[in-house]
Amino acid sequence: MTLKVVIADDEALIRAGLRVIIDAEPGLSVVGEAADGAEVVPVVRRERPDVVLMDVRMPAVDGIQATRRLVAMDEPPKVLVVTTFENDDYVYEALRAGASGFLLKRTRPDELVHAIKLVAAGESLLFPAAIRTLAGRRSPDSPLSEMPGIGRLTGREGDVLRLMTRGLSNGEIAAELVVSQETVKTHVGNVLTKLGARDRTQAVIAAYESGFVSPR
Repeated sequence: MTLKVVIADDEALIRAGLRVIIDAEPGLSVVGEAADGAEVVPVVRRERPDVVLMDVRMPAVDGIQATRRLVAMDEPPKVLVVTTFENDDYVYEALRAGASGFLLKRTRPDELVHAIKLVAAGESLLFPAAIRTLAGRRSPDSPLSEMPGIGRLTGREGDVLRLMTRGLSNGEIAAELVVSQETVKTHVGNVLTKLGARDRTQAVIAAYESGFVSPR
């Protein structure tokens, strides 16, 4: 199956470079482009991509607002933020808005391809250490700091969430807890449901911002 990708960036040169890398990889295909956050929404509605590469800083509608609009769709794509600076509040706000991960514009082509596939699969966390660092810079009185769903987790679901914050895949969690991958998949699904999280990244952010796991 070919993964469909849409690129949203206000720099035509960046879009062209990303397209060349992605289209050269078997199993990946760029199906659309957008020059800002406003343009990307109709492109996504038309092309129904699996992943959107989203520049976080764009004129008119930035990547944060655009991400909110995309994840509110009935069948939202995964959003992968592309940024110049790793320790950027814009990046963290985009993750909180629903992006599934981020990568730097200076990343190597093979890392870009890996990130797209990882985010599309949704069974691991992209750059867990960087997300922890970003979460650690946040004020403790975040709107997500009170998460009633955290208290509804069973002991084993809590164990799974802690391992998710470390970036472990389902297979790695299964090995750590000495259970089957199917059991882990069920626990992960329960964690997402109880936290009202659309994916692992949102669950991990909730874990940090609720104080369930310390980012420091």
